[in-house]
Amino acid sequence: IVSLHLFFSGKKSPDLGEYDPLTQADSDESEDDLVLNIQKNGGVKNGKSPPEEIQDPDSDVEVGMTKQHTSESTPEGYPADTAGSLEQKAAPSLMPYLRTAIFLLTVVISMILVLVCAFLIPCPPRDLHNTWNRNLGQGAGGVLSPLELCDVNGDGLPDILIVFTALMNASVMGVSRPSVTVVALSGMNGSTLWSIQLPEETQSVQCNGLSLGAAAGPVCLVTGTSKFLSLLSASTGKTIWILNSIHLSNGILAAPAATLPDVDGDGIRDIVVLALKETQPDVVFILVSGKTGTALGGPVRYSTNGEGKVIGPQVYITSRGAIYILFGFGNVQAVALRDVFTQARNRDNFPAMLQQEEPEWEKRRSVNLSELIDIYSGGVDFLQTVKTPDTNCSNLLITTKESLILLRGQDLEHRWTLELQNISSQPVPGYFGADQTLDFMLQAQTGDGNKKVVVVDGKSGLPVWNQELPWQRQQLDALSVMTLGKKSVFLFWADETQPVLRSLQPGPRPERPGLHHLYLLHPVFPTVLLDLTNATDKVIASAVGINDLQKDAFHITVTTTATSEKQPGFLSVSKLGLKWAMMSQGRMVWLKDSRTPKISRGEVRRFLARMKFADFPQKV
Repeated sequence: IVSLHLFFSGKKSPDLGEYDPLTQADSDESEDDLVLNIQKNGGVKNGKSPPEEIQDPDSDVEVGMTKQHTSESTPEGYPADTAGSLEQKAAPSLMPYLRTAIFLLTVVISMILVLVCAFLIPCPPRDLHNTWNRNLGQGAGGVLSPLELCDVNGDGLPDILIVFTALMNASVMGVSRPSVTVVALSGMNGSTLWSIQLPEETQSVQCNGLSLGAAAGPVCLVTGTSKFLSLLSASTGKTIWILNSIHLSNGILAAPAATLPDVDGDGIRDIVVLALKETQPDVVFILVSGKTGTALGGPVRYSTNGEGKVIGPQVYITSRGAIYILFGFGNVQAVALRDVFTQARNRDNFPAMLQQEEPEWEKRRSVNLSELIDIYSGGVDFLQTVKTPDTNCSNLLITTKESLILLRGQDLEHRWTLELQNISSQPVPGYFGADQTLDFMLQAQTGDGNKKVVVVDGKSGLPVWNQELPWQRQQLDALSVMTLGKKSVFLFWADETQPVLRSLQPGPRPERPGLHHLYLLHPVFPTVLLDLTNATDKVIASAVGINDLQKDAFHITVTTTATSEKQPGFLSVSKLGLKWAMMSQGRMVWLKDSRTPKISRGEVRRFLARMKFADFPQKV
């Protein structure tokens, strides 16, 4: 009753404050009555309504529809209703701004996180994987065997195995003694993966071609210079087996051991060893189990009449599947593995794989009425087997001081002969032409402090590229790397080229203490040599490896410092990424050749930037 009285009179109540019809309309006590009055009188103006227009408060109205009726009966110009409408219109307009603010805030937070991670995560040193240098200390005698590349730690990048004679302190008095050391260096950063000492100097460390199974990991076969033959774990350097020296009681190892097919049936490839008798001019073949290192029977002796450099042993498999062992001393001879196995086991039966014969080879056996087959005689320095395209047969490449000869593997007939004086290095195979036939790079001394570098076509035997360059140091074999473009790049060492290219003056040239340069030749640009790097120390060994993941290649160089004769020099091993060297520090040297049109530097650089390397599928 008090509320209604205040509503009609418009007076204030000290307890209720200023009267507001909308506020009163929202109250629970008189909601129905107020709604009915508003609907009957057409609205309320300025908070007042005429008394005569008030409906009886006892009227029956549904309570549930009160708020809806109130909003419908309120005039359009009523201030309270207008404010509510503005609030309803303003609320949706804030959503785009809110979404934009959230998006910008997310972007800012992401950028801050990226910058924080970029500064907190340490970056590797610049070009660590492309180039590094490792000092191995004093090495008495230099590198004892060729470098071997093998993935030792399983990171997908070949690592470096190097054998050298290190000076070790034998006592507290500081007396140094030589110690033959094998060190495995990481191909990634040059760190030492493992290091072991050997009882004698070595001829070779071979980590390819022999395996004890996928679960056993990679292994390396070490051949010493006297009586040491051992199989090592490439991952740890631990010894797996050692050949009992009793089998070499009257002889020494003449050459690095060679791997054979599995002849004892244990599922693991086996080994053949060539030994020389100390008191007799005979050669001895010893078959060794690749799994256990035990001898497969007794020694097999043959008499030879050759003189000169030791050749082989090399295992050769003909197109018919016949297996022969090639060897010699200044010459090349062959013996059937079947004959060696029969005599070693002292029985006539042998595995099925040894039952094949090569008729054209066997015809040469009747000439000397012995078990040895004469292949080639006369001053042989190097023997290589060369894969022929689209066949399962290999040809024989023979190098002497004066010539290069290619024999057809099927019948041992001459395919071609190249006459070249003073050949001083082993031919390096690679694809220089577009016929997918292996070509060869040769190096020959010219006698005036220079050397001649020649590329020989593998199909015809004719020179297709040659250049005379200065070089007065120890001769080093060239190297080749296969590219995805089915061509090879050739790498070789020489002294500064510019004086020779400008004027070739006759007569001996005084010794120049200048830099030794590593040059790259690509068959697409035969008039350009790319100078990749240089060295002032003596280069004694080099090798090249492939990074399959990045389609890149790297060059390994071993140098020794020049010291007095009484003091050994310091050995240093360095790595150089080829793609990085070509693009960042390579220097183009233009050869004089009027027959070839001038090539722009930009064209060469664009071509080199697209070049990718791959592993050589047909190594000799």
